[in-house]
Amino acid sequence: MYRLLRAPFLPVTYSRWLHLCVPLLLLAIWMFINPAWPWVPLLIVIPFGFVPWVRLAEGLQAQFLLTPDERDSADSGISAAPSKRWSDRWRTLLWLEIRLAVSGAAMFATVTLPLASVELVARALGHTPAGDPAIWFAPPRWAAALLAPVPLIVLLVVVVLLGEVITRIARRLLGPSAAERLTALEARTEQLLERTRIARELHDSIGHALTVAVVQAGAARAVGDPAFTDRALSAIEETGRAALEDLERVLMVLRESAQQPSQRPTLVEADRLLESARASGSAVDAQLTGPLESLPGPVTREGYRILQEALTNVLRHCGPVPVRVRVEMAAGRLDLEVTNPLPQRPAVAVGGGSGLRGMRERAALLGGDAQTGPYEGGWRVHARLPLERIR
Repeated sequence: MYRLLRAPFLPVTYSRWLHLCVPLLLLAIWMFINPAWPWVPLLIVIPFGFVPWVRLAEGLQAQFLLTPDERDSADSGISAAPSKRWSDRWRTLLWLEIRLAVSGAAMFATVTLPLASVELVARALGHTPAGDPAIWFAPPRWAAALLAPVPLIVLLVVVVLLGEVITRIARRLLGPSAAERLTALEARTEQLLERTRIARELHDSIGHALTVAVVQAGAARAVGDPAFTDRALSAIEETGRAALEDLERVLMVLRESAQQPSQRPTLVEADRLLESARASGSAVDAQLTGPLESLPGPVTREGYRILQEALTNVLRHCGPVPVRVRVEMAAGRLDLEVTNPLPQRPAVAVGGGSGLRGMRERAALLGGDAQTGPYEGGWRVHARLPLERIR
Protein backbone atom coordinates (compact mmCIF):
# COMPACT_ATOMS: atom_id res chain seq x y z
CA MET A 1 0.00 0.00 0.00
CA TYR A 2 2.82 2.36 0.86
CA ARG A 3 4.42 1.73 -2.54
CA LEU A 4 1.19 2.67 -4.30
CA LEU A 5 0.90 5.87 -2.30
CA ARG A 6 4.51 6.75 -3.08
CA ALA A 7 4.32 5.76 -6.76
CA PRO A 8 2.93 9.12 -8.10
CA PHE A 9 6.01 10.88 -6.72
CA LEU A 10 8.60 8.51 -8.22
CA PRO A 11 10.09 9.36 -11.65
CA VAL A 12 10.48 5.65 -12.44
CA THR A 13 6.67 5.29 -12.47
CA TYR A 14 6.38 7.61 -15.43
CA SER A 15 9.48 6.30 -17.22
CA ARG A 16 7.99 2.79 -17.05
CA TRP A 17 4.68 4.17 -18.30
CA LEU A 18 6.55 5.69 -21.25
CA HIS A 19 8.18 2.31 -21.89
CA LEU A 20 4.72 0.72 -21.98
CA CYS A 21 3.49 3.33 -24.44
CA VAL A 22 6.38 3.04 -26.96
CA PRO A 23 4.98 -0.06 -28.76
CA LEU A 24 1.59 1.62 -29.00
CA LEU A 25 2.84 3.38 -32.12
CA LEU A 26 2.94 0.09 -34.01
CA LEU A 27 -0.41 -0.98 -32.58
CA ALA A 28 -2.02 2.36 -33.38
CA ILE A 29 -0.77 2.31 -36.98
CA TRP A 30 -2.09 -1.21 -37.50
CA MET A 31 -5.48 -0.37 -35.97
CA PHE A 32 -5.88 2.27 -38.67
CA ILE A 33 -4.94 -0.27 -41.34
CA ASN A 34 -7.07 -3.23 -40.26
CA PRO A 35 -8.65 -3.12 -36.80
CA ALA A 36 -10.34 -6.47 -37.44
CA TRP A 37 -7.03 -8.34 -37.04
CA PRO A 38 -5.39 -6.79 -33.94
CA TRP A 39 -3.06 -9.78 -33.53
CA VAL A 40 -1.08 -9.15 -36.75
CA PRO A 41 1.59 -6.95 -35.03
CA LEU A 42 2.57 -10.07 -33.08
CA LEU A 43 3.56 -11.63 -36.41
CA ILE A 44 5.26 -8.49 -37.70
CA VAL A 45 7.83 -8.41 -34.89
CA ILE A 46 8.91 -12.05 -35.34
CA PRO A 47 11.74 -11.35 -37.85
CA PHE A 48 13.07 -8.52 -35.68
CA GLY A 49 13.56 -10.89 -32.74
CA PHE A 50 16.33 -12.68 -34.64
CA VAL A 51 18.29 -9.50 -35.47
CA PRO A 52 21.21 -9.33 -32.99
CA TRP A 53 21.17 -5.55 -32.61
CA VAL A 54 17.48 -5.50 -31.66
CA ARG A 55 18.43 -7.07 -28.33
CA LEU A 56 20.95 -4.28 -27.78
CA ALA A 57 18.35 -1.59 -28.54
CA GLU A 58 15.75 -3.23 -26.31
CA GLY A 59 18.28 -3.64 -23.50
CA LEU A 60 19.34 0.00 -23.61
CA GLN A 61 15.72 1.17 -23.70
CA ALA A 62 14.83 -1.08 -20.77
CA GLN A 63 17.83 0.12 -18.75
CA PHE A 64 16.97 3.78 -19.24
CA LEU A 65 13.20 3.51 -18.73
CA LEU A 66 12.58 0.46 -16.52
CA THR A 67 15.64 0.47 -14.23
CA PRO A 68 17.17 3.97 -14.50
CA ASP A 69 18.79 3.64 -11.06
CA GLU A 70 20.80 0.60 -12.18
CA ARG A 71 21.97 1.58 -15.63
CA ASP A 72 25.40 2.74 -14.40
CA SER A 73 25.85 -0.29 -12.17
CA ALA A 74 28.04 -3.25 -13.12
CA ASP A 75 25.43 -5.54 -11.52
CA SER A 76 22.51 -4.38 -13.67
CA GLY A 77 19.96 -7.13 -14.20
CA ILE A 78 19.35 -6.08 -17.81
CA SER A 79 22.03 -6.66 -20.44
CA ALA A 80 22.90 -4.16 -23.16
CA ALA A 81 24.59 -6.38 -25.72
CA PRO A 82 23.59 -7.82 -29.10
CA SER A 83 22.45 -11.42 -29.38
CA LYS A 84 25.33 -13.86 -29.75
CA ARG A 85 23.52 -17.19 -29.49
CA TRP A 86 20.23 -18.57 -30.67
CA SER A 87 19.03 -18.76 -27.09
CA ASP A 88 19.44 -14.97 -26.87
CA ARG A 89 17.49 -14.52 -30.11
CA TRP A 90 14.60 -16.68 -28.90
CA ARG A 91 14.51 -14.78 -25.61
CA THR A 92 14.46 -11.50 -27.52
CA LEU A 93 11.58 -12.71 -29.68
CA LEU A 94 9.61 -13.78 -26.61
CA TRP A 95 10.31 -10.41 -25.03
CA LEU A 96 8.96 -8.53 -28.08
CA GLU A 97 5.77 -10.60 -28.10
CA ILE A 98 5.16 -10.17 -24.36
CA ARG A 99 5.95 -6.47 -24.55
CA LEU A 100 3.35 -5.96 -27.27
CA ALA A 101 0.73 -7.84 -25.26
CA VAL A 102 1.44 -5.90 -22.07
CA SER A 103 1.47 -2.64 -24.01
CA GLY A 104 -1.94 -3.51 -25.45
CA ALA A 105 -3.29 -3.85 -21.91
CA ALA A 106 -1.64 -0.56 -20.98
CA MET A 107 -3.19 1.13 -24.05
CA PHE A 108 -6.66 -0.10 -23.12
CA ALA A 109 -6.28 1.21 -19.55
CA THR A 110 -4.71 4.50 -20.67
CA VAL A 111 -7.57 5.25 -23.07
CA THR A 112 -10.68 3.89 -21.34
CA LEU A 113 -10.06 4.87 -17.72
CA PRO A 114 -9.53 8.62 -18.34
CA LEU A 115 -12.62 8.58 -20.58
CA ALA A 116 -14.57 7.02 -17.73
CA SER A 117 -13.47 9.83 -15.41
CA VAL A 118 -14.48 12.45 -17.99
CA GLU A 119 -17.91 10.83 -18.37
CA LEU A 120 -18.43 10.72 -14.59
CA VAL A 121 -17.52 14.41 -14.33
CA ALA A 122 -19.97 15.20 -17.13
CA ARG A 123 -22.75 13.25 -15.37
CA ALA A 124 -21.94 15.02 -12.09
CA LEU A 125 -22.46 18.34 -13.92
CA GLY A 126 -25.80 17.16 -15.30
CA HIS A 127 -24.70 16.39 -18.86
CA THR A 128 -25.42 13.17 -20.68
CA PRO A 129 -22.43 12.15 -22.83
CA ALA A 130 -23.16 11.50 -26.48
CA GLY A 131 -22.14 8.27 -28.20
CA ASP A 132 -21.22 5.00 -26.54
CA PRO A 133 -20.81 5.42 -22.79
CA ALA A 134 -17.45 4.55 -21.20
CA ILE A 135 -19.21 3.13 -18.12
CA TRP A 136 -21.94 0.53 -18.13
CA PHE A 137 -24.22 2.20 -15.59
CA ALA A 138 -25.71 5.64 -15.08
CA PRO A 139 -25.06 6.76 -11.48
CA PRO A 140 -26.84 9.74 -9.93
CA ARG A 141 -25.05 13.07 -9.95
CA TRP A 142 -23.78 12.84 -6.38
CA ALA A 143 -22.43 9.32 -6.94
CA ALA A 144 -20.80 10.36 -10.22
CA ALA A 145 -19.03 13.21 -8.41
CA LEU A 146 -17.69 10.77 -5.81
CA LEU A 147 -16.66 8.15 -8.38
CA ALA A 148 -14.96 10.55 -10.82
CA PRO A 149 -11.42 10.14 -9.34
CA VAL A 150 -11.71 6.33 -9.06
CA PRO A 151 -10.80 5.50 -12.69
CA LEU A 152 -7.68 7.67 -12.45
CA ILE A 153 -6.64 5.90 -9.25
CA VAL A 154 -7.24 2.57 -10.96
CA LEU A 155 -5.14 3.77 -13.90
CA LEU A 156 -2.28 4.61 -11.57
CA VAL A 157 -2.51 1.17 -9.94
CA VAL A 158 -2.59 -0.53 -13.33
CA VAL A 159 0.42 1.45 -14.55
CA VAL A 160 2.43 0.62 -11.41
CA LEU A 161 1.55 -3.07 -11.57
CA LEU A 162 2.21 -3.37 -15.30
CA GLY A 163 5.50 -1.51 -14.80
CA GLU A 164 6.56 -4.02 -12.14
CA VAL A 165 5.48 -6.92 -14.35
CA ILE A 166 7.32 -5.70 -17.45
CA THR A 167 10.45 -4.94 -15.39
CA ARG A 168 10.56 -8.47 -13.96
CA ILE A 169 10.02 -9.94 -17.42
CA ALA A 170 12.82 -7.74 -18.79
CA ARG A 171 15.20 -8.98 -16.10
CA ARG A 172 14.35 -12.54 -17.06
CA LEU A 173 14.42 -12.25 -20.86
CA LEU A 174 16.86 -9.38 -21.39
CA GLY A 175 19.12 -10.28 -18.48
CA PRO A 176 22.69 -11.43 -19.16
CA SER A 177 23.06 -14.97 -20.39
CA ALA A 178 25.33 -17.51 -18.70
CA ALA A 179 28.11 -16.69 -21.16
CA GLU A 180 27.75 -12.95 -20.55
CA ARG A 181 27.80 -13.45 -16.79
CA LEU A 182 30.92 -15.59 -17.12
CA THR A 183 32.61 -12.93 -19.25
CA ALA A 184 31.72 -10.22 -16.73
CA LEU A 185 32.97 -12.39 -13.88
CA GLU A 186 36.27 -13.01 -15.67
CA ALA A 187 36.71 -9.28 -16.29
CA ARG A 188 35.95 -8.54 -12.64
CA THR A 189 38.41 -11.20 -11.52
CA GLU A 190 41.12 -9.78 -13.76
CA GLN A 191 40.48 -6.34 -12.31
CA LEU A 192 40.72 -7.60 -8.73
CA LEU A 193 43.91 -9.52 -9.52
CA GLU A 194 45.45 -6.42 -11.05
CA ARG A 195 44.54 -4.37 -7.98
CA THR A 196 46.04 -7.02 -5.73
CA ARG A 197 49.23 -7.09 -7.79
CA ILE A 198 49.52 -3.30 -7.64
CA ALA A 199 49.00 -3.38 -3.88
CA ARG A 200 51.78 -5.95 -3.54
CA GLU A 201 54.07 -3.89 -5.76
CA LEU A 202 53.54 -0.79 -3.65
CA HIS A 203 53.95 -2.72 -0.40
CA ASP A 204 57.21 -4.36 -1.49
CA SER A 205 58.82 -1.38 -3.17
CA ILE A 206 57.81 1.47 -0.87
CA GLY A 207 58.07 -0.73 2.23
CA HIS A 208 61.62 -1.72 1.32
CA ALA A 209 62.65 1.89 0.68
CA LEU A 210 61.19 3.15 3.94
CA THR A 211 62.72 0.30 5.93
CA VAL A 212 66.16 0.94 4.46
CA ALA A 213 65.82 4.68 5.11
CA VAL A 214 64.79 4.13 8.74
CA VAL A 215 67.61 1.65 9.41
CA GLN A 216 70.21 3.81 7.67
CA ALA A 217 69.15 6.98 9.48
CA GLY A 218 69.15 5.22 12.84
CA ALA A 219 72.57 3.69 12.23
CA ALA A 220 74.06 7.00 11.08
CA ARG A 221 72.80 8.78 14.16
CA ALA A 222 74.09 6.02 16.46
CA VAL A 223 77.56 5.77 14.89
CA GLY A 224 78.23 9.48 14.63
CA ASP A 225 80.88 8.94 11.93
CA PRO A 226 80.73 11.54 9.11
CA ALA A 227 81.99 9.04 6.53
CA PHE A 228 79.39 6.45 7.55
CA THR A 229 76.70 9.13 7.58
CA ASP A 230 77.67 10.12 4.03
CA ARG A 231 77.41 6.49 2.86
CA ALA A 232 74.05 6.12 4.65
CA LEU A 233 72.66 9.22 2.97
CA SER A 234 73.84 7.95 -0.41
CA ALA A 235 72.12 4.62 0.19
CA ILE A 236 68.92 6.37 1.27
CA GLU A 237 69.04 8.53 -1.86
CA GLU A 238 69.55 5.58 -4.18
CA THR A 239 66.83 3.51 -2.54
CA GLY A 240 64.45 6.47 -2.60
CA ARG A 241 65.05 7.03 -6.31
CA ALA A 242 64.32 3.37 -7.06
CA ALA A 243 61.13 3.56 -4.99
CA LEU A 244 60.05 6.70 -6.86
CA GLU A 245 60.54 4.89 -10.18
CA ASP A 246 58.36 2.02 -8.99
CA LEU A 247 55.74 4.45 -7.69
CA GLU A 248 55.69 6.31 -11.01
CA ARG A 249 55.24 3.05 -12.92
CA VAL A 250 52.33 1.96 -10.71
CA LEU A 251 50.65 5.35 -10.96
CA MET A 252 50.89 5.16 -14.75
CA VAL A 253 49.02 1.86 -14.65
CA LEU A 254 46.35 3.31 -12.35
CA ARG A 255 45.86 6.31 -14.61
CA GLU A 256 45.63 4.07 -17.70
CA SER A 257 48.19 6.23 -19.40
CA ALA A 258 49.06 5.51 -23.02
CA GLN A 259 52.72 6.05 -22.18
CA GLN A 260 54.70 2.87 -21.65
CA PRO A 261 55.75 2.53 -18.00
CA SER A 262 59.30 1.64 -17.09
CA GLN A 263 60.13 -2.06 -16.88
CA ARG A 264 59.69 -3.85 -13.60
CA PRO A 265 63.01 -4.80 -11.95
CA THR A 266 64.34 -8.34 -12.39
CA LEU A 267 66.82 -10.62 -10.64
CA VAL A 268 69.53 -9.34 -12.97
CA GLU A 269 69.34 -6.16 -10.87
CA ALA A 270 69.53 -8.06 -7.55
CA ASP A 271 72.88 -6.38 -6.77
CA ARG A 272 70.96 -3.18 -6.10
CA LEU A 273 69.06 -4.91 -3.28
CA LEU A 274 72.18 -6.55 -1.90
CA GLU A 275 74.14 -3.30 -1.84
CA SER A 276 71.23 -1.56 -0.17
CA ALA A 277 71.21 -4.19 2.58
CA ARG A 278 75.00 -3.94 2.97
CA ALA A 279 74.78 -0.16 3.23
CA SER A 280 72.31 -0.64 6.06
CA GLY A 281 74.96 -2.48 8.06
CA SER A 282 74.13 -6.08 7.20
CA ALA A 283 76.89 -8.44 6.15
CA VAL A 284 75.40 -10.04 3.05
CA ASP A 285 76.82 -13.34 1.81
CA ALA A 286 75.29 -13.65 -1.67
CA GLN A 287 75.64 -16.43 -4.18
CA LEU A 288 73.77 -16.06 -7.48
CA THR A 289 74.41 -18.91 -9.90
CA GLY A 290 73.08 -19.64 -13.34
CA PRO A 291 72.15 -17.47 -16.33
CA LEU A 292 69.63 -15.27 -14.52
CA GLU A 293 69.20 -13.12 -17.63
CA SER A 294 67.56 -16.10 -19.40
CA LEU A 295 64.85 -16.55 -16.78
CA PRO A 296 61.23 -16.17 -17.95
CA GLY A 297 59.86 -12.69 -17.37
CA PRO A 298 57.28 -13.57 -14.68
CA VAL A 299 59.80 -15.68 -12.73
CA THR A 300 62.59 -13.10 -12.69
CA ARG A 301 60.23 -10.26 -11.80
CA GLU A 302 58.43 -12.09 -9.01
CA GLY A 303 61.75 -13.52 -7.78
CA TYR A 304 63.11 -9.98 -7.46
CA ARG A 305 60.09 -8.96 -5.38
CA ILE A 306 60.39 -12.02 -3.14
CA LEU A 307 64.08 -11.28 -2.54
CA GLN A 308 63.26 -7.64 -1.90
CA GLU A 309 60.58 -8.47 0.65
CA ALA A 310 62.81 -11.06 2.36
CA LEU A 311 65.64 -8.52 2.82
CA THR A 312 63.13 -5.89 3.95
CA ASN A 313 61.82 -8.21 6.63
CA VAL A 314 65.37 -8.90 7.85
CA LEU A 315 66.09 -5.18 8.27
CA ARG A 316 62.69 -4.42 9.70
CA HIS A 317 62.47 -7.18 12.29
CA CYS A 318 66.09 -8.09 13.04
CA GLY A 319 68.10 -5.02 12.17
CA PRO A 320 71.57 -5.12 10.51
CA VAL A 321 72.30 -8.81 11.06
CA PRO A 322 74.32 -11.13 8.76
CA VAL A 323 72.26 -12.37 5.81
CA ARG A 324 72.90 -15.32 3.54
CA VAL A 325 71.35 -15.18 0.06
CA ARG A 326 71.29 -18.08 -2.40
CA VAL A 327 69.74 -17.82 -5.86
CA GLU A 328 70.21 -20.88 -8.03
CA MET A 329 68.73 -22.22 -11.25
CA ALA A 330 68.13 -25.91 -10.61
CA ALA A 331 66.56 -28.49 -12.92
CA GLY A 332 63.33 -26.90 -14.12
CA ARG A 333 63.04 -24.42 -11.28
CA LEU A 334 64.54 -21.39 -9.57
CA ASP A 335 65.53 -21.74 -5.91
CA LEU A 336 65.71 -18.59 -3.83
CA GLU A 337 66.79 -18.75 -0.19
CA VAL A 338 67.40 -15.99 2.35
CA THR A 339 68.51 -16.93 5.87
CA ASN A 340 69.51 -14.81 8.84
CA PRO A 341 70.04 -15.29 12.57
CA LEU A 342 67.43 -14.12 15.05
CA PRO A 343 68.85 -11.56 17.49
CA GLN A 344 68.18 -11.88 21.19
CA ARG A 345 66.42 -8.52 21.20
CA PRO A 346 64.58 -8.15 17.89
CA ALA A 347 64.15 -4.75 16.32
CA VAL A 348 60.83 -3.04 16.58
CA ALA A 349 58.59 -4.16 13.69
CA VAL A 350 56.66 -1.59 11.73
CA GLY A 351 53.48 -2.66 9.95
CA GLY A 352 51.64 -5.97 9.72
CA GLY A 353 52.47 -9.40 8.37
CA SER A 354 51.27 -8.94 4.80
CA GLY A 355 54.82 -9.32 3.45
CA LEU A 356 55.06 -13.05 4.20
CA ARG A 357 51.62 -13.62 2.72
CA GLY A 358 52.60 -11.61 -0.35
CA MET A 359 55.67 -13.80 -0.95
CA ARG A 360 53.59 -16.95 -0.74
CA GLU A 361 50.99 -15.46 -3.10
CA ARG A 362 53.62 -14.49 -5.65
CA ALA A 363 55.08 -17.99 -5.65
CA ALA A 364 51.65 -19.64 -5.81
CA LEU A 365 50.63 -17.55 -8.84
CA LEU A 366 53.58 -19.05 -10.72
CA GLY A 367 52.76 -22.59 -9.62
CA GLY A 368 55.52 -22.69 -7.02
CA ASP A 369 55.65 -22.30 -3.26
CA ALA A 370 57.40 -20.19 -0.64
CA GLN A 371 58.18 -21.38 2.86
CA THR A 372 58.90 -18.94 5.67
CA GLY A 373 59.70 -19.68 9.29
CA PRO A 374 62.35 -20.62 11.85
CA TYR A 375 65.27 -22.64 10.50
CA GLU A 376 68.34 -23.93 12.42
CA GLY A 377 68.06 -21.24 15.09
CA GLY A 378 67.46 -18.46 12.60
CA TRP A 379 64.88 -17.46 10.03
CA ARG A 380 64.60 -18.66 6.45
CA VAL A 381 62.66 -17.69 3.35
CA HIS A 382 62.82 -20.46 0.74
CA ALA A 383 60.97 -20.03 -2.58
CA ARG A 384 60.80 -22.54 -5.42
CA LEU A 385 59.53 -21.16 -8.73
CA PRO A 386 58.98 -23.54 -11.69
CA LEU A 387 60.44 -22.64 -15.05
CA GLU A 388 59.03 -25.14 -17.53
CA ARG A 389 55.35 -24.30 -17.11
CA ILE A 390 56.10 -20.59 -17.36
CA ARG A 391 58.03 -20.89 -20.61
